[in-house]
Amino acid sequence: MEWATVASILKIAAAVVIGVPLLAYFTQDSLIFYRQPLSESRRADLAKRAPAVREVFLLSDDGVRLQAWHAQAPGSSPLVLYFGGNAEESSGMLDELHNVPGVSWLIVSYRGYGLSEGAPGEAALVADALRWFDYAAALAEAPARGIYVFGRSLGSGVAVALAARRPVAGVILVAPYESLTAVAKRYYWYLPVDLLLRHRFDSLALAPGLRQPLLCLAAERDEVVPPVHAERLFHAWGGPKTNVLLKGASHNSTDAHPLFWQAIRGFLARRVD
Repeated sequence: MEWATVASILKIAAAVVIGVPLLAYFTQDSLIFYRQPLSESRRADLAKRAPAVREVFLLSDDGVRLQAWHAQAPGSSPLVLYFGGNAEESSGMLDELHNVPGVSWLIVSYRGYGLSEGAPGEAALVADALRWFDYAAALAEAPARGIYVFGRSLGSGVAVALAARRPVAGVILVAPYESLTAVAKRYYWYLPVDLLLRHRFDSLALAPGLRQPLLCLAAERDEVVPPVHAERLFHAWGGPKTNVLLKGASHNSTDAHPLFWQAIRGFLARRVD
């Protein structure tokens, strides 16, 4: 083989070895966060169908306008602070609230999602979660019955980080992971993930120190975050915990499983009785 040919092959190999990790590093935000803004037509439809639900806005610590949905149940009710998945426009949860009567909700829109401004990232989402908890704690009806945190998929990392920093009454995690690093290694085994990943959401490091009750719901056939990731987090949790494996469910069909809302209702009822 001629030297010129060898040199060309080496150049191509070097471009792949260097270029692919660089591409992954600079595009990771778009790979992790699938921003879902709220359309005006959807907003108008929600105003008609759920007139009792309020749009809530506050400013983040760095001056970004954030939005959430506040659904207040009658009387003195527990409040659930909800953090959704990476491709979830969270107003969809408003259609599910009838499954847990007697519970108030604060359903958060991440930066770049719903009506929230700004760009998402681990540090920003965790800081925003703290702001939302503090807002919820200041509501006259919230503290008496407790504030619970509910994290789905990506949002499980936000929920665990919040539980490590604020006195939440309990934690509900759906399709959670021990760390985003571990999940990324499953898909990008050929990349130096430990060096490249900026948004780690290392729940496993926090779990042993957490004493709040945990309800962990994992989908048996989860094709996005296989249940082994939830199992690792569950076993590391330092407080009382309940694990529910949703037989036959996939990542996006958890809510339709008969045990899903039943388990959540039971968890909240045990905590507030």
